[in-house]
Amino acid sequence: MGDRYEERTSRFEGAIVWTLSVPEGSVHPVLPDGCMDLLWIGGRLLVAGPDTRAATPSAPAGGRCAGIRFAPGTAPALLGVAADELRDRRVELSDLWPGGRVRVLTEQLAEARDPAAALEDVALRRAAETAPPDPLMRYVAGRLDAGWSVADTAHRAGLGARQLHRRSLAAFGYGPKTLARVLRLQRALALARSGTPYAEAAVEAGCTDQAHLAREMRDLAGTTLTAHLAR
Repeated sequence: MGDRYEERTSRFEGAIVWTLSVPEGSVHPVLPDGCMDLLWIGGRLLVAGPDTRAATPSAPAGGRCAGIRFAPGTAPALLGVAADELRDRRVELSDLWPGGRVRVLTEQLAEARDPAAALEDVALRRAAETAPPDPLMRYVAGRLDAGWSVADTAHRAGLGARQLHRRSLAAFGYGPKTLARVLRLQRALALARSGTPYAEAAVEAGCTDQAHLAREMRDLAGTTLTAHLAR
């Protein structure tokens, strides 16, 4: 039996709530997606920062983990930390929030019938206590995800190149060009999963051609499109 992954749209705007059952000996690499996650893994509350390359989470063998995945630019305000401080990292939530509060949350998650829903509740309560995400950077993420160029996005957002780069680091964990590449790769993968031929998926997602998509898969995911989809 292989990995069993389930997800649903969260009540937290733009987020996805997910669960993953991992059989003994299974490896479940996670590709960059521009997002940050709050995780419940092995009885611990963790935060996954934005990835620049494929990562292999330390899920317990034969166990089940859960998470809430926040849209690009959303999590920093919620967690109280700039995204670039967590780039390519997995950290304990207690490194970011007061230890006493995290201990209480850990006890609640341990007793929850549905850890994913409990994580969603944690995020919603926290959102009521914090300032909302930077709307301009959410706009930037939306334009880049729609395939706009970085130059056009910066112009429409009223930001200079340096200012956009600086604010992107804090909001997304990396500059707008990297975010655009990551989001383009995710668009291509979604098309390929739906049955779109690779060459057509590449061009529709914004790559020059299929060879361009193959290079992006190698650079960002460390694998080939065929090998990834075969999982």
